[in-house]
Amino acid sequence: MGLAADGERLAWLALALVEPLSPRSAFALIERFGSPCAVLNAGHGNLLAAGLSAAIVAAIGEVRPEREISALERAGASLVTWPDAEYPVRLRHIPDPPLALAVRGALPADEPAIAVVGARRASEYGRRIADELARGLAQAGITVVSGLATGIDAAAHRGALAAGGRTVAVLGTGIDRVYPSWHAGLAAEIVPQGALVTEFACGTPPRAFHFPRRNRLISGLSLGTVVVEAAEESGSLITAHCALEQNRAVFAVPGPAGVAAHRGPHRLIRAGATLVTCVEEILEEVAPALIERPARARATAAEAALTPAERRVLEVIGADGRHVDDVIRRAAVPAGPVLETLLALELRGLVRQLPGKRFCRRAA
Repeated sequence: MGLAADGERLAWLALALVEPLSPRSAFALIERFGSPCAVLNAGHGNLLAAGLSAAIVAAIGEVRPEREISALERAGASLVTWPDAEYPVRLRHIPDPPLALAVRGALPADEPAIAVVGARRASEYGRRIADELARGLAQAGITVVSGLATGIDAAAHRGALAAGGRTVAVLGTGIDRVYPSWHAGLAAEIVPQGALVTEFACGTPPRAFHFPRRNRLISGLSLGTVVVEAAEESGSLITAHCALEQNRAVFAVPGPAGVAAHRGPHRLIRAGATLVTCVEEILEEVAPALIERPARARATAAEAALTPAERRVLEVIGADGRHVDDVIRRAAVPAGPVLETLLALELRGLVRQLPGKRFCRRAA
């Protein structure tokens, strides 16, 4: 919905702008008093009696939603409030949904969406996997959701865009700011093919405590969350935990043992997350009907992007498959690099592992 705001929509926005007031507390107040307008008109004494602090009561009295409407207009953004038909269906079912959202672009109505998240300081390997998973999801008609951060997030957005698909970036800032600033170009590319969305007011700068709060929206917009590469203390794990709390699927991409950047996904797998190595394994869980449609296109694109070393290992494996020791011997490459290459090919959906440490090419 655009920016034409009647009194009730302005009231929803006003409560959303009261920074000390959590969404859960705001919805509790609405239930108590009957409507957002009734909350705003309840008076100092009644709000204190409802258990609010004096600081929050004062903030409610000072909020000016008309200013935010003007700021949204300047930013070229739309306002979506809880009662609006455009409000994302899946967000309605999380424990603490936002009362209002600022949007640039168009949010998917009820299209399937998957979040792809991971480390900011991602390796080239991690970025490639994120890009390829996002491309495959986009080719299957699934919206890719992430957080516009450097590393895995940016790779996921770019992969979806490259495939001509939809992607949504959930911001930890106001809709009129892009963080990091060097992703302004990426943000501009996303708007025509998806959306930028935030619950924070215009002008809100990046603050560390905003990003965990933002993460619940990344998972909340999605059927499931894929963690590609993350250290044990990565904020990406917060997104995964939010997904669990929201009863959404959690997927984790494995990596080499002992590498710090993969400890987060390995920890999730030990805790019960679904191990995934290719797009098909994600689709099997959330959208099995979409598996076959883009498979050949993904395989062709993945093979075209192979490095010489990966192409050599794939040729050695052949159509019938080989034992890993035979692959190492025929490739004439040390075991370590061959094992890493096999894992990369498996994650890209080009090979699969059989019982007895044998590998074979996946059929297109």
